[in-house]
Amino acid sequence: MVVAAALVSCTQASSGGGPGADVPNAAADPAAADAARSAENADAAENADRAEREAGEAEPTAAPSPGPALVRDAFATLQATLNETCTPGAGDCAYFLGRVTRELTELDESMRADTKGPGHFKKPLADMKVLFDKLGDDRSEAHLEKHFSEIVGTRDGINTWMQDHPDDYR
Repeated sequence: MVVAAALVSCTQASSGGGPGADVPNAAADPAAADAARSAENADAAENADRAEREAGEAEPTAAPSPGPALVRDAFATLQATLNETCTPGAGDCAYFLGRVTRELTELDESMRADTKGPGHFKKPLADMKVLFDKLGDDRSEAHLEKHFSEIVGTRDGINTWMQDHPDDYR
């Protein structure tokens, strides 16, 4: 039944009967068809220009992507690892050492981006640089276990430094 109604509708529209029968056929008048296309193109261009202006107005308030965490936030996640440890060689260090290394990396990024500038965080940044130079790009469990003492020592040293600088994390 629905198909039959659709066929009747299509037949009426193509034969000139039905809805819109009193609208002149654009194919019969090429000048009218050109005028209609010009009007449509002008509307489309105006809409595109308006959308572009509105997008331009919204850009300054929209952040393109999140930046580094605040120092206090990055330090808090590092500090959460203070009561954790592992036993190198026992097979339980992959997560722990990977996490501490990741937290140190994020803290390094946040200290470099902080408004106080990297000069304010000279000691912890220097300690992290020494560690990162030793680690290189290898984040395998065996390599991290090899540098267990340096990783944990850097974490603990930064914790001590930050405790002497409460204005940086409170």
